[in-house]
Amino acid sequence: MMNKKVLVVDDDTGLLTLLQLGLEREGFTVVTADNGKDGLRRAYETRPDVIILDVAMPEMDGWLVCQRLRHMCDTPIIMLTARSDQKDVLKGFSLGVDDYLTKPCSFDELKARISTVLRRARVSTPDTWRDVYDDGTLHIDLRDGTAMRQGEAINLTPTESRLLLCLVGHKGQIVPHKELLISVWGPEYAEEVGYLSVYIRYLRRKVEDDPSDPHYIHTRWGVGYYFAGNGTLEPDSNGTDMGRA
Repeated sequence: MMNKKVLVVDDDTGLLTLLQLGLEREGFTVVTADNGKDGLRRAYETRPDVIILDVAMPEMDGWLVCQRLRHMCDTPIIMLTARSDQKDVLKGFSLGVDDYLTKPCSFDELKARISTVLRRARVSTPDTWRDVYDDGTLHIDLRDGTAMRQGEAINLTPTESRLLLCLVGHKGQIVPHKELLISVWGPEYAEEVGYLSVYIRYLRRKVEDDPSDPHYIHTRWGVGYYFAGNGTLEPDSNGTDMGRA
C-alpha cells in the first residue's frame, strides 16, 4: 500500500494525530481535516485513494460529506464513528460507504479494512473526479450544490439541491425511485415515491425552458428519472477553490 494517500476527517484532533502517525508509519501519505466542510475541500484538493470519515462533526456532518463525494467520485469511504445503531450502519451503506467501523477500534483492524477497500476499488485517477456540469446554459457545481442558468443563480432549496446533484452525478443513467429517495431523504423514505414527483416538478420549473417538455430531467415511467443534458461532467478547469461550499 506504499504511496497511497489517505484522507482522515474527524473532529477529534487527538485521534487525527494518532491515525496520522500510525498510517504514515505504514507508508501512507496522510491528509487530515477536523470538520466536514474542510474535509470536503481537502478531498477536492488532494484526490485521496481512500477516505476515513466521522459522522458527527461541525460545519457539515459525515452523511452530507459522503453524499457529495458520491456524486463526484468512486473513492473508497470508510465510516469511522461512535454511532453503532443498526439504522446508522444501514444509512452509511445506503449512502455509498464501502465499510463501516465503530469506535473504539484497533489500529490493526482499521489498517486491514483500508487494505481491503483499496484492493476492491476500481482504478481511479484525479481526472475521474466530476466537479462541475456545464453545457453553456446550465452550470451546476457538484461541490457546493449551487446552479446557474444563463449566468443567473438558481435559488434551490437544500432538498432540491440534493436531488439535482444525485441526478447530475449519474448523468445519462436512470436512477431508480428508491435510490433517489434514500440518497435525498434517507432510508426511512424509500417507499415515498410521491415525494419525488413533487420535487421533480419543482426542479423542472427552475432548470427547464419548458417544464412540460423537459430537456434535462426525464422520466422513465415506473422506474425512475434521469438527467439528459448534453454538457460535460469534469473537474473544474478554474481549480479547486470551493467558494461557497
